Amino acid sequence: MLVTGGAGFIGGHLCQRLLDRGDDVVCVDSFDPFYDPAIKRGTAASLARSPRFRLVEGDIRDAAGLERALAREGIEAIVHLAARAGVRPSIEDPVLYTQVNVEGTVAILELARRLEVKPFVFGSSSSVYGDTSGVPFREDERAAAPISPYAATKRAGELLCHAYAHLHGLAVVCLRFFTVYGPRQRPDLAIHKFARLMAAGEPIPFYGDGSTGRDYTYVDDIVQGIEGAVAYAAARSASFEVFNLGESETVTLARLVELLSAALRVEPVLDRLPAQPGDVEQTYADITRARAILGYAPGVRIEEGIPRFVEWFRASRT
Repeated sequence: MLVTGGAGFIGGHLCQRLLDRGDDVVCVDSFDPFYDPAIKRGTAASLARSPRFRLVEGDIRDAAGLERALAREGIEAIVHLAARAGVRPSIEDPVLYTQVNVEGTVAILELARRLEVKPFVFGSSSSVYGDTSGVPFREDERAAAPISPYAATKRAGELLCHAYAHLHGLAVVCLRFFTVYGPRQRPDLAIHKFARLMAAGEPIPFYGDGSTGRDYTYVDDIVQGIEGAVAYAAARSASFEVFNLGESETVTLARLVELLSAALRVEPVLDRLPAQPGDVEQTYADITRARAILGYAPGVRIEEGIPRFVEWFRASRT
């Protein structure tokens, strides 16, 4: 199986799960400096302990180079997770986000077409729903009003997947991830960033009045959903489906800080700031379809997941 972005946060957990169950895994990663590449290289080195793992260092936009590197790998399915992530950074550099997330996705779809790999799972985002959808978010929403360049590029990726399924017979599953967290989470994401600042006794950026809500999803649950999506795509032909993967529970920013504070046993210092452009008020996944069709069964609520994350966070700093 090919996993793009396989040395990243979600990708690393997925690759480990696939190796543990006996799959051969080819990981493509560029080790982009969006955050410290040493973190991803450490993940890749850990995965490389398995003889069934192969790392291809390359940019997803380099379709010709990837085809040369992968033509003889016997790839049976592709999970495309590589992307430039983050709402606020996308506002600062929309051109780069478009190049990586749109052009890069086309390149991987072309790779699938040329190598005749039909099962294709695309890592999308709950951000595609924008700030106008009713809650809980359902997959049959039009998702036609993204409010950040990042969200727009993810929606564009979904539409390109639809075109390739229609034109070239790919069996595509787009997965809309809802705020994924857990061990090895990217250091720029809220839970990791807050934990680091709180442990150091520094103020945390607290946007708005704390009432904004997110459907925080533990990474093990996301990986289980991806496994279900791969199996579903592998059993079908020329199809296109979209599924939400979330915990189906909204947690406010104020509650998140409270849980982190309790797990870390520190009193948080809040740097109160205005709400940020591009941020939606609330995310909340309707996972009815994913449960029924993919066998998705998330089981880690935030009250359990935050202590698990903090346990890893403390161990990683020793």
